[in-house]
Parts: sequence; C-alpha cells; structure tokens
Amino acid sequence: MNLLVIGSGGREHALAWKLSQSSRIRKVYVAPGNAGTALEPGLENIPFTAISDLVAFAQKEKIALTVVGPESPLADGIVDVFDAAGLKIFGPTKKAAQLEASKTFAKAFMQRHGIPTAASASFDNPSEAHHYIEQKEGPIVIKADGLAAGKGVVIAMTLADAHEAIDTMLIENKLGEAGARILIEDYLEGEEASFIVMSDGRNVLPLATSQDHKRLLDNDKGPNTGGMGAYSPAQIVSPTLHAKIMREIITPTIQGMARDGELYTGFLYAGLMITPKGEVKVLEFNCRLGDPETQPIMLRLKSDLTILLEHAMNRTLDKVEIEWDRRAALGVVMAAEGYPGEPRKNDAITGLAEIMINQSSTDDFHIFHSGTVFGNQGKNEILTAGGRILCVTALGENIKLAHQRAYDIASKIHFKGCQMRHDIGYKGIGNHDK
Repeated sequence: MNLLVIGSGGREHALAWKLSQSSRIRKVYVAPGNAGTALEPGLENIPFTAISDLVAFAQKEKIALTVVGPESPLADGIVDVFDAAGLKIFGPTKKAAQLEASKTFAKAFMQRHGIPTAASASFDNPSEAHHYIEQKEGPIVIKADGLAAGKGVVIAMTLADAHEAIDTMLIENKLGEAGARILIEDYLEGEEASFIVMSDGRNVLPLATSQDHKRLLDNDKGPNTGGMGAYSPAQIVSPTLHAKIMREIITPTIQGMARDGELYTGFLYAGLMITPKGEVKVLEFNCRLGDPETQPIMLRLKSDLTILLEHAMNRTLDKVEIEWDRRAALGVVMAAEGYPGEPRKNDAITGLAEIMINQSSTDDFHIFHSGTVFGNQGKNEILTAGGRILCVTALGENIKLAHQRAYDIASKIHFKGCQMRHDIGYKGIGNHDK
C-alpha cells in the first residue's frame, strides 16, 4: 500500500523513513518534502501543500493512510476535509487541534478539566497587559496565542523584557495574527521533558520519553527556538513519574476531549515542567509529534509504525504493545546563521555525500533533513533553505556514547554560519557516564 506524509521538516523525514521500512509499504509520498526525503529509498516527494490538491492526490493514488506532520494543516482542518472525502488520515480534527492552535483555548481546557499548569491571564489590549505585569515579578512568560512557528514564546527575565515582548506582539504586530492575543504566564522552575503519546480517541499508547533543548545556545542561553536537539529516553521521567504523568495529564486530557464532544485521535505532545518538588505541570500541548524529538524516537522504534497507526485508526491501541531499541538516541540540530530570526539561505552543504554512503550500511545513525533543497547541480548539490537544516541522530549504549557518535558525524558536515549547540543530552548523562 501507499502512504502520504504531509510536511517538509525533520519530523516528517523521520516519520516517512520509519514508515518506509515496513514490508507492507510500497511507497511513501512526502508533501512537499525536502532534499533528504528526495534521496531516501522508498520515498517520493510531491509538490503539493494546498489541502484540496492533497485530497485529489490521495484519491488518485489510492493512498491507504495520510499522516500529518506539522501543526498548520491540522489547525486549518485538513483532517475534517479528508474525513469528509472518505480518506483515512491520522491526526486531530480542527476543533481538537485548538489545544495547540490557541494557547487561550488550551488554558481554559486545562482549568476546566483539572490538568495542572501555570497560572495565566489572556490579553488583546496592550495597556491591560502592561498593567497586569506591573503586579508581577520577573521572570515571566509571554506567549502568542496562535501558531508562531516556535517563535511565539518569550521567557522574560525582567519586567522590562516582558514589556518589550508585549509591545512586539500587540503593538508592533511582529507575529501577525498569531500574536494578536497573548497569554501571560507565571514562570515555572524545574526541568523540562517531552511526553508524547498516540491516541485513538479512547485508548492511549505512550511513546518513548524524550527531552528537547529549546534555547539556541549552550547552557540554555539565548532565544527560544523550535528545538536545537533532543535525546531519548529522558532520564528524569522515572517509572513513578511516568505513571503520574499518565494519571494526572494524559488520561484527563483524552477523557476531557471526549467529554467536550470531540474524540482526540492523533499524536499528542505534552511539554512538561518537572518542578524541584516533583510536581508536573503542562507548559504546552502540541497536536503532533515534536521536532526534533521525533528523530531520536523514530531511530529507537523497533515496532512496525504502520501497524501502530492501523490500530490507532481502528481504535484498538489497547491491543498492541510497542518495542524500543534498548540503546539511547540523541539528535543534534545544525541550524542556519541568523536562526531563529531571519536565517541565511542557499549556502552549500558539504560532507553529506561521504557520510550517506556509510549511513546505508549501519543502523546506529541517520541524518534527517529539515531546511534543505537541491541546487543547480541537482542531487549532487544540497543547499540550506530554512532555519533548522539537519538533525544528526545517533544511537549509543548510553546517552554519552550517543552524544559522542552524533557530534562526531556532525563535525564532518559544513555550511557557512552553521549554529549548533554542543551540550545536547548533558542533563541526561548520569554520573556513571561522565
């Protein structure tokens, strides 16, 4: 059978790569994909992004199942349109996707269903927002209500920074419609973790735990990004904490959506803060897999992803178990100069060809592309074309060894102005690994 993966980033590359490994799959189409998916055996890029074009393609090619990677098509209601056309698609409906598409919606949902999260208030009036933070102390978090491609969160360490963020979003309108309403949220201390599950609307199947690194620079400095690297498993999520997260956050979320009249089918990502006291609070919900968390998670997944998706579509996730590689996986993002602001583009990437020869003969690493395109020389020339360019992902007996393997490979890849953190996974390297 043929499958369709929608998106062009590293998450979609990893998803399509994993799906193509199934003996049940003839071809995985990626819309629109990137240079990496174009080079991957068993994958084929198609130049469609409009929902109507994707529906027509799925009908023409008799696509057995479509998997949605990024958030924007979900927020635009792609699942509703595919469902109406009688096409199978894995992802939440437009109404359910508001958990990510609107921070205000998500906060109200969590408060209604008793899901722990930081105290907050919502504003579209700048004067009222400025007055509100005058009653607070820094640090404080300012969030754009809508989708802002990873640029909608400002962790303001001082009130002056908070005032500036309010003006940027509500007065200067630099985030457009996404920042026309903002959420001002209490700052939470602790360690972050990503907890991702598959849901069939009633049953939930947790994926391997992971930890993202949002800040641009080492030691969690610099501006927030879409993610500069991730590793799996997240050492902070003990079995006891795992059970607590399922009990206090994931199960109430899926049950709450059902009580609100909208079964949640799809991937659900809970960005969590683990406080020093062991409390767990939701920082954000995403209605899809994380990026770059997907890359190490897919590298560790041993089960046939197509079978898992089939169970999800049939609402039988309670009948299936998932198998993971016992090794740790770590992915480091190589980003363009200027990211997360205005990234440089069209710089040649060197070193990839030699590495890809070895990539086909080993199972301990894979390079997933995000912002890449072909140059004038076709497949012999790969250029940068976005903010995050590559995610070099590797396995190791422990996180330290996965870290060493990933960084050794990344050191052989070059493009002008490359930005890369050097401490991905440092929180997960135990004392016995150092």
